[in-house]
Amino acid sequence: MNEAGDDRRGATVWLTGLPSAGKTTIARTLADRLAGEGHRVEVLDGDEIRTFLTAGLGFSREDRHTNVQRIGFVAELLASHGVIALVPVIAPYADSREAVRKRHQAAGTTYLEVHVSTPVEVCSERDVKGLYARRAAGEISGLTGVDDPYEVPGDPDLRIEAHQQSVEESASALHALLAERGLA
Repeated sequence: MNEAGDDRRGATVWLTGLPSAGKTTIARTLADRLAGEGHRVEVLDGDEIRTFLTAGLGFSREDRHTNVQRIGFVAELLASHGVIALVPVIAPYADSREAVRKRHQAAGTTYLEVHVSTPVEVCSERDVKGLYARRAAGEISGLTGVDDPYEVPGDPDLRIEAHQQSVEESASALHALLAERGLA
């Protein structure tokens, strides 16, 4: 039994990838499916978190690391209480993601890393938030994967080629991983 008083296992599922890769769309689609199956699930959206939990942080390497660690802390807390925490957050640096994984391992909480592997060219065409257009116009700099680093996960638990399949297919692939691990 977990601390929530039931036998459901929680987990953190970190969806990493470039801006406009499809992380949040996949996470929300999967969350709806999991909730419909009776699972306790939360989506910790990176943009929402930056508005509330990590407001005031910039986009320096240090601030990005702090952002990821704070989100990782909240995700682990939720997961330890039987919630499947879906975390669609870029987390561009491998060492930051690894620190979150280690915190989960130390607590005995499941952590899965999912790389939403959409090429930058496709992301810039989607440009959901207009970031690529603003970067091209010289209005912003430090865009992950363009003029700021993104360290591709070397050995994620799952790699989703979201540009080659539908959102539903991507969410189903992730659901299959959760089922395989006894989480869905």
